[in-house]
Amino acid sequence: MQNENEQMPEATREDTLKAHLKALHRSLEERGEVDDELEMLLRQLDGDINKVLERRADDPDANTYGLASRSQEITARFAARHPTLEPALRQLGNILANMGI
Repeated sequence: MQNENEQMPEATREDTLKAHLKALHRSLEERGEVDDELEMLLRQLDGDINKVLERRADDPDANTYGLASRSQEITARFAARHPTLEPALRQLGNILANMGI
């Protein structure tokens, strides 16, 4: 059975990704539990995701792999310290993986 994100058109998946990133940022701001290291890594990941989306808009065949695994690494690294953020981070990795990013 395919994941529902795999069945969505690319534009819809990008909208889903952007909405998830906004919700994650909002959640981080509300909770105020993020240490400097996690905040820096998430900001870098967010910037890289935006660059990849721009690159894909210009060239749909551009190599954009690697961010999903980076997101998963961040999730694994911080799951113990930030258990309430772990599901949102894991979902972000899944969205990226389903998009081939």
